Amino acid sequence: MPDPHALPEPDAAARETSGRLLECLRGEIDRAGGCLPFRRYMELALYAPGLGYYAAGSHKLGAGGDFTTAPETSPLFARCLARQVTQVLEHLDGGDVLEFGAGSGALAVDMLQALASLDRLPGRYLILELSPDLRARQQQAVAGLPDALRERVRWLDALPDAGALRGVVLANEVLDAMPVEVFTWTPDGVREQGVTWDGHALAWAGRPAGPELAAAVQRIRSETGGHWAPGYTSERNPGLSAWVSAVSDALDAGLILLIDYGYPRREYYSAERSQGTLMGYYRHRALTDPLILPGLVDLTAHVDFTAVAEAGLAAGLEVAGYTTQAWFLIGAGLDAVFQEAASEDPREQIALAGQVRQLTLPGEMGERFQAMALTRDVPVPLAGFSGRDLRERL
Repeated sequence: MPDPHALPEPDAAARETSGRLLECLRGEIDRAGGCLPFRRYMELALYAPGLGYYAAGSHKLGAGGDFTTAPETSPLFARCLARQVTQVLEHLDGGDVLEFGAGSGALAVDMLQALASLDRLPGRYLILELSPDLRARQQQAVAGLPDALRERVRWLDALPDAGALRGVVLANEVLDAMPVEVFTWTPDGVREQGVTWDGHALAWAGRPAGPELAAAVQRIRSETGGHWAPGYTSERNPGLSAWVSAVSDALDAGLILLIDYGYPRREYYSAERSQGTLMGYYRHRALTDPLILPGLVDLTAHVDFTAVAEAGLAAGLEVAGYTTQAWFLIGAGLDAVFQEAASEDPREQIALAGQVRQLTLPGEMGERFQAMALTRDVPVPLAGFSGRDLRERL
């Protein structure tokens, strides 16, 4: 665990915000009887109004933030996604694009420019963003677009009404930020991990899991072989099914494209992954202790893509594709996109090649990130999933 004193020092405003959130958390811990479920801790640490990581105005993305996503890594990412979006919009004879959590706005800007070049602009480019400061950053990025592109962008506070959306839903690194439950397997049963105040700092505390979590963990253990050692710790995302169901309700026809880091269930809950996947990110440093600097650290957990597929099927969607990010980008035309972006300047060519490596190599984003397609009334093979079909691993 990194020493918090060895991390880059937050400025005075950030320290003050984190301190206010800590007081809020201590009150929640008291009201919870001394042990706050981790899921509630993560919800507050990320989304508490005015105090949480995504709600307090800190600079999150890019070199000066805490992490970098694929859209910030290279515009080639958006151009490949645009080709997949084009295929679906052509099949539907038009439609909208809805992007969840649009980050810096880089994906929206690059996507609209790429769709314009492909002559397949959506009727609207909708952005559902809960973070006020990220929404402001997105608006600033979109403001630089030509009028014909900028006028298509709308920000939403909630999902469209049931059946009101026809087109493509994009969720890049969205599911990993959903609050999770943390559990530990013991010979005496399942324990839920929570957060307490030890008089000096936030600390972990455990208690017997409730019936729902205990039953879910028993089911996961049975499905994945049951070879966990005592003390095996991992996570479960109890809000995932409801999220997929809500998006499905809004979708009349089209594609839900999910890209995130994660695994099929058997790999996620393998015996070797005995400490789970929960991580914090602060100034491009990975932290194994999610209780450091509350409100200033991005908290994430990998995605159980088997659970996503199950939720999609339960919501009446088809699991139309599952593969790695590398294979998705290749299937969506990465080679052609790279050639189109090629430059006679050797330095630019080297930079582009480096971006491709970062997006596709196994040790970078290529295999750590997975892509899944959930569809309704799109009975055509999707280009991004034409290279390598991994659905049998689910």
